[in-house]
Amino acid sequence: MKKAVVIGGGITGLSAMHYLERMKQQHGLELELELIEKEEHLGGKIRTVKKEGFAMEVGADSIVARHASVLPLIEELGLEEQMVYNGTGISYLYTDNQLHAIPKNTVFGIPMDREALFSSTLVSQQGKERAMQDFETVNDRFTKDSSIGEFLETFLGKELVDQQIAPVLSGVYSGSLRELTLATTLPYLIDYKNDYGSIIKGFEAHKETFQGAANKKFISFDGGMVALIDRLEQQMETAVIRKGVATNSLDKQDGRYKIGFSDGTSSEADFVVLAIPHQHAQALVKDETLDEEFDQLFNSSLISVYLGYDLPDHQLPADGTGFIVSEGSDLACNACTWTSRKWPHTSAQHKLLVRLFYKSINPIFAELQNATDEQIAEKAKADIQKSLGIEQTPSVVEVTPWNELMPNYHMGHKTAVMSLEARLSGAYPGVHLAGSSYYGVGIGACIQNGKDLAQQIVTAIEGK
Repeated sequence: MKKAVVIGGGITGLSAMHYLERMKQQHGLELELELIEKEEHLGGKIRTVKKEGFAMEVGADSIVARHASVLPLIEELGLEEQMVYNGTGISYLYTDNQLHAIPKNTVFGIPMDREALFSSTLVSQQGKERAMQDFETVNDRFTKDSSIGEFLETFLGKELVDQQIAPVLSGVYSGSLRELTLATTLPYLIDYKNDYGSIIKGFEAHKETFQGAANKKFISFDGGMVALIDRLEQQMETAVIRKGVATNSLDKQDGRYKIGFSDGTSSEADFVVLAIPHQHAQALVKDETLDEEFDQLFNSSLISVYLGYDLPDHQLPADGTGFIVSEGSDLACNACTWTSRKWPHTSAQHKLLVRLFYKSINPIFAELQNATDEQIAEKAKADIQKSLGIEQTPSVVEVTPWNELMPNYHMGHKTAVMSLEARLSGAYPGVHLAGSSYYGVGIGACIQNGKDLAQQIVTAIEGK
């Protein structure tokens, strides 16, 4: 009998195990399955904390609905009736020490028509006229592997990119636009420029698609994101799940792999899925011939802070869902989501719940890393007072650091991953890397990655 061991109980590892079980049953395979998670709970960066009527997603707060892997899994798990969609409204940029509405009909700050461009209060008349050159210029050198920052600045101008687009895109993808490729962010921009002669005209031609997706863009669950994790665990029928057990060693042994654990036990496996951050996979494999590629993969850090107030939600600006902070402002945070407005199910009594993000790209982050939770909370309260004018002391505070756990893709990321895959498959057949360190940071991408790996393992078993 063959055996597959999945190391890591986040969404990628759980998805891999879910689909391994399904394919095992469908194909009538004799396959032993085991999942190992070092924490006492599953979920990885999906974790719901409930306090005093608030439900706080201290990691990922939602799933992008349009990803092809998402709804099929939700249906398989029978979670359709628990699904909730995000509330929609105005997103703001906090710049020049005040809130500016990101213009309607923009995508990541990129205008979808001339009206959206000229309605912006974030860009000067000169900057708007420079952006109009997008209608006259031709793309003769950019590909999907080019820098998205350089691409946008070339056709839309530096001011529009710096003042309106970069704060939004950098906030979503956690990196400098100069270091991010079109392929890993918005690959369709190349097609728009090439097919329509203009990025803005391309968006205008597809405006209905983006406007239609706006209302139901993100998915969560009325019991919190943890509902997805709990249901995946509950539906495991034959897999052994071991929580609170760290993986200490991985060694080749007679054509298989021996895996040692922190409780003194071990397992032997034909297939191993390393659904853990790349630096932990590197430490486990301990092979210097792979270090060059592993060392080209990077993570960033962030601190999430929730503040819950004994105030009604309507204290917030009408129809708003949060803001992103531009460089040089008087706030320490990088962004703030008005959680009780965007996700009404997170506040049972419709009280105000906000979430602030402090990222490692922020100059103040080094100071915050050495601060206590109480000191970080004071910084967050000061940011809310400056931005929203709320002086009341919050009734609930939840501070969660995510140190070196936020994958940061760069221009050389794809090449490094492809080289690493080739070296690993040659030296360690049956060992697979998995997760957001390599193949996409969204939950949908992680689900798809887990499903694809399950199929690879089943194909290998049947081929043998």
